[in-house]
Amino acid sequence: MLTNERHLFIMQLLEKKQTVKIQELVESTGTSESTIRRDLVDLEHSGKLERVFGGATLTGKNLLEPSISDKSTQLLDEKIKIAKFAASFVQQGDSVFLDAGTTTFQMIPFLKDKDLVVVTNGLTLVEALNNQGITTYLTGGLMKPRTGAFVGSQTIQALQNYRFDSCFLGINGFHPDYGYTTPDPEEAAVKQMASSLSRKTFALADHSKINKISFAKIMDLERATLIVDEISKDANAVLEKKTIVKVVKP
Repeated sequence: MLTNERHLFIMQLLEKKQTVKIQELVESTGTSESTIRRDLVDLEHSGKLERVFGGATLTGKNLLEPSISDKSTQLLDEKIKIAKFAASFVQQGDSVFLDAGTTTFQMIPFLKDKDLVVVTNGLTLVEALNNQGITTYLTGGLMKPRTGAFVGSQTIQALQNYRFDSCFLGINGFHPDYGYTTPDPEEAAVKQMASSLSRKTFALADHSKINKISFAKIMDLERATLIVDEISKDANAVLEKKTIVKVVKP
């Protein structure tokens, strides 16, 4: 098993079990204990796990989700630039899904003259959409107090009534091997469903999200076009092997 394959195996096992033992990894991968220890050191240096006595555990931060008020003020200028660029991919008369994110929220002023129908699971987006005169459907479901996002079986059921020309998703991290991720599995499920019902899916992320991994996988990179405000040439070269990358124009 190659190094990258072992690293991917270790992270996938951690996502299932939260904690793994070195001996378990030795037996599962057929490699030596010293090799596994080096792997864990490398992954810890990358911020993907924490080593503990006899094994490793997922870092607690990948489960944490900032509140909507916290996220709305972080990298605001970058979010507005991403949002304006993302809105340029929406055509006149489109049906669009906007998920409950702070970057998708910033898209709303740039959509006002496009005669759209928008579906959203974000309570915080509704007033702004209404103020712009955009026809809006709210999914309903179980509301998450910290983010105002509707999730759960009722949200999934509501989404199945629609088909979208384009779908815009906020994400907490993107990684060449682990794809797009978010802290909450239920919110990940909503994003997955919306994407499956859309002709085109766009993942919106500022540069701080690169190589970040949250708890719940949304989808592989190739399932969505990535829109990012800036990215290094080396990182872009790696990502473009997996998906289409759109960098915000200066």
